[in-house]
Amino acid sequence: MFCRQTKAVASLLVVASAVLAGCATHYIPNTDVEDNDDNRKIISFCEKYRNAVESKNVGELLKLASPKYYEDGGNIDAADDLDYAGLRAYLTGKFQDARAIRYEIRYRRVLKGDDVIYVDYTFSASYRIPGGKGEEWRRKVDDNRLELVEYQDGYRIVAGM
Repeated sequence: MFCRQTKAVASLLVVASAVLAGCATHYIPNTDVEDNDDNRKIISFCEKYRNAVESKNVGELLKLASPKYYEDGGNIDAADDLDYAGLRAYLTGKFQDARAIRYEIRYRRVLKGDDVIYVDYTFSASYRIPGGKGEEWRRKVDDNRLELVEYQDGYRIVAGM
């Protein structure tokens, strides 16, 4: 009798764990983002952005940005605001000073608003630039948010580059 009860309990545990495993959230590999078709398309688009940064592909970065791009710098001082023309000037100017770039992203969350998709991520950027003693490596780790809008062939970035 004891053996039958043990087998019954073991069977029940196997069934229960299978049911619970079926309810578990699945994530896109190497992200904290739920795995579904929409999120995969969004992360794939963001990877185009990341790769364009690493390869310093200004043309691709400008293609990924919306003509309505606008970055307010996170404060009320309009002096550091950046629109599409300012983004172009930065990418064809100061951005070109970097001799090498390594840009890693850990995607944390995708939030869909009414008209904007927010992609929260943590980045690690390492880059080599000219310095007082020759070229020097710099590194920055921080959180950021890309703001995307749907566009005819996918998405465009309206803020956060």
